[in-house]
Formats: sequence, C-alpha cells, structure tokens
Amino acid sequence: MLTLYGIPNCDTVKKARAWLEQHGIDYHFHDYKKAGIDAVTLGRWCDEFGFEQVLNQRGTTWRKLDESARSNLNQSLAVKLMQAQPSVIRRPVIDSGSALLLGFNAASYQGLLSK
Repeated sequence: MLTLYGIPNCDTVKKARAWLEQHGIDYHFHDYKKAGIDAVTLGRWCDEFGFEQVLNQRGTTWRKLDESARSNLNQSLAVKLMQAQPSVIRRPVIDSGSALLLGFNAASYQGLLSK
C-alpha cells in the first residue's frame, strides 16, 4: 500500500491527501511528528534525493535552529536533525513501494500513481 509521510496540519500535505482521495487512491498516512521516523527511511530518502532536498530549509523550524545546528551538515548529521526535529523534513513524501516522490506535484503524482 502507498504511504504518505508528513504532518497533518501542513497545507502541502493537505493538498496531497485531497488529490489522492479525489483520485480514489488508498494510502496509509504516517504522521512523523507523532509516530517518528527511523534513520533507515530518512537515509533512503536522502540517498534518492540528496539530504539538501529532503531537509526543509524554508520553514520556521529551520530558521529557529541555532546556527551551529544548521552549519556544516552532512547526510548523517542531517538525518539526526530530521529525527529530532521532524518539522524540518520536506513534505509530503510518497512511497509507493517501488518509487518515491518528494513534495506535491499533481503531474508527478499522476505519472507515478496511474501506472
């Protein structure tokens, strides 16, 4: 089954959920603020997209972090930061079992999920 990772009050996650529901696509929602996220999953996302893409550097949580936490990041440190502060993970992430999508783009969803 498809898994949608995110946090429920995020506007982009709401758009993704609405799109999936409008297209009758069953999915499991994983709220990583409540359920957490393991380092292996984050590492796989970072391997696929690069940790710089998975790490949301535009949000308020990122801006509130100390400069020491934001500088000199590598993938290992970024994964630890994302586990400690799940709000800094870009969202949503869709895992179809065979492919991953980062962020919401209706055309990308259509391309992946219509297969």
